[in-house]
Amino acid sequence: MARTMVPWTERLPRTLGRLERDFGRFVEGMLSEDDRWMSLEGTFVPTVNVAENAEGVEITVELPGMKAEDFNVEVKNGALWISGEKKEEKEEKGKTFHRVERSYGEFRRVIPLPATVAEDKVAAEYKTGVLRVTVPKTAEARPRRVEVKT
Repeated sequence: MARTMVPWTERLPRTLGRLERDFGRFVEGMLSEDDRWMSLEGTFVPTVNVAENAEGVEITVELPGMKAEDFNVEVKNGALWISGEKKEEKEEKGKTFHRVERSYGEFRRVIPLPATVAEDKVAAEYKTGVLRVTVPKTAEARPRRVEVKT
């Protein structure tokens, strides 16, 4: 009978107890009038697509409103490193902002590259807010046609 009087969260393993507590905070924040819980203030995380074809790997990164000198593209330790900073626009006098959803800040994306690519032949192009990086495969990694004898 005394066992039923112990709060059920104390009977859970520690990790589950923390999960229950944190989930409760999340739900409280979600149901509140304040919608700051949805925002990622001060964070800018550019979206990335990675595609592979017979010739190599193509990485596209959305960097809207940025100039090519605002970010760096590097190949090191078997990965493609894209880092930079999207600067916040200056506050304009005479305007009252009712909603600010655009994000700003420093970012770094690290995309692991397969060992079958030629890291020394990486090419990057930036046009209309999209960075396109092409990493060709080595000759050994490219598919080759095998002749079938009859």
